[in-house]
Amino acid sequence: MLAIDGGNSKTDVALVAGDGTLLASARGPGINAHEVGVDQTVLILDAVVKQAAAQLEAQLGYRPSGPLAQHTVACLANADLPEEEAEHATAVQAQGWSESATVVNDTYAILRAGLVDGSEPHWGVAVVCGAGINAVGVAPDGRVVRYLALGTISGDWGGGYGLGLEVLWHAIRAEDGRGPDTALAGYLTRHFGVERVEDVTIGIHKGKIPDDDLTGLAPLLLRASDEGDAVARKVVRRLADEISVMAITAMRRLDLTALATPVVLGGGVVTARNQLLMSGITRQLAEAAPAAEVRVIDVPPVAGAALLGLDYVRAPAAASSRLRAAYGIARP
Repeated sequence: MLAIDGGNSKTDVALVAGDGTLLASARGPGINAHEVGVDQTVLILDAVVKQAAAQLEAQLGYRPSGPLAQHTVACLANADLPEEEAEHATAVQAQGWSESATVVNDTYAILRAGLVDGSEPHWGVAVVCGAGINAVGVAPDGRVVRYLALGTISGDWGGGYGLGLEVLWHAIRAEDGRGPDTALAGYLTRHFGVERVEDVTIGIHKGKIPDDDLTGLAPLLLRASDEGDAVARKVVRRLADEISVMAITAMRRLDLTALATPVVLGGGVVTARNQLLMSGITRQLAEAAPAAEVRVIDVPPVAGAALLGLDYVRAPAAASSRLRAAYGIARP
């Protein structure tokens, strides 16, 4: 299996044997087809796939003939609409990496990574909060609920970039007196190595600081929250509300609130396991869906993509266990 997890901040690739053995892996830059187009996105993916292929060839001592894999599963951020998934699938298939290919949104990798192996069908709700925020819900009968996930224009809030904007917004208002004092101002200036928050704002305005640099500010927010900063804690509580409402709404639309629904959480912001964030999420889910089972993924999303590939070829449960063990997690 060729597994691809293409995120906004990074791309992970794994080559996995049919028995679940992890053969090779590689990491490359993030992707965003909304900005660079599908063709350029696939070129980025191809470069990372070639890194993994070269690693496998070095181990084997020769270059295998034919396609690299039997099947490719590519779970891609920004493949948000069914037609975008189909467009990406056509481009991926044209690369000839494998005999067949499946392309889905990256939320499916998060969902599969957090589900029990060997249980068919695989269903539940997944929320990813990394560079962006998104969710998917799959019912036992196969019905699916998704969100547009196109940013503010589709009602989204949260994710690393959105949180970075919040950090800057509160920090500049604290500095100029429009808002309450917050430790975020000091964290921000130290992070960028400047004297004042306005230096960051002006740097972004003049193009000297890329907008994307804001995505890396989420850890500062979580740290300030842990240290008791009132402003940071308010933002983290709002994020808990947002993650919860995405999961709860998906469950309600699929009639899952009375079931023992797996609610799988992933993405760098969530896997940091901030206490205030997690307690807010678990409390709200317990109120709305008491039987729901909240889980934070314990393997990287690319493992979820690989597990989808093993499902595709109907590999035994032992293969899934072997793959998880390769990523440091062993499950019965």
